[in-house]
Amino acid sequence: MQTEAGPVEGSFPGERLPARLLRNETLLVLALSLGASGVSALISFIGSVTKPGGLKDQAATLNASAAPGRPWLDLAWQLFGVASALVPVALVAHLLLREGAGLRAIGFDRTRPWPDLGRGGLVAAVIGSTGIAFYLAARGLGFNLTVVPEALPDVWWKFPVLVLSAVQNAVLEEVIVVGYLLRRLGQLGWTPVAALAASAVLRGSYHLYQGIGGFLGNVAMGVVFVLLYRRWGRVGPLVAAHALLDIGAFVGYALLAGKVDWLPTP
Repeated sequence: MQTEAGPVEGSFPGERLPARLLRNETLLVLALSLGASGVSALISFIGSVTKPGGLKDQAATLNASAAPGRPWLDLAWQLFGVASALVPVALVAHLLLREGAGLRAIGFDRTRPWPDLGRGGLVAAVIGSTGIAFYLAARGLGFNLTVVPEALPDVWWKFPVLVLSAVQNAVLEEVIVVGYLLRRLGQLGWTPVAALAASAVLRGSYHLYQGIGGFLGNVAMGVVFVLLYRRWGRVGPLVAAHALLDIGAFVGYALLAGKVDWLPTP
């Protein structure tokens, strides 16, 4: 890992930004987004493991009602939550524009929509099947809370909001945890192995509220996603894969919860 605060190329045309400035920038982006989520998840995990009873007897709800019994107000809160969660992505886009490239520098653009979707679908199919098996095993062993992907009221906007939530998660995580973070760590002189580890552990950290299983499963997913990003040079397929995974989890749970024996419910 580089310790000197030397200048880093790739900022405003013809300018070089000091490494210290880029380090501070990266820390601020993380503090405003998934780094803060990691701290929050750690606090939540400590609360869960110190609570009487096993982890699998507790629940972690992902998409809950924000105004029970008031569907229009609830919808407003849901849309506000999706929009505000994407502000760090807009910040990253702004910061990358200083380099004269914007989000296309990390392969998040519309130049290859169908190849991105095709690759993403294949990745989602492989990770989705293994992920379900890993979650069920981790919960059965007492390493995971019961994850409740959605607890929204049965109103007309339920499924559109679940899809929007899934896409928001995918864009936020893959743009920041893979594309942006790896780019900045590379500019700061981190080795490829160290950068991969940082990205994967960060991804696992903000899933720690689900339990040890959620942490380990997402660290493994983070390693795979970093390797695929380095191979393809694009965040687009990862966003597609993540969105499909979350859509399957959110919508699938809404349709199957209480109707099949293998799907755990609180």
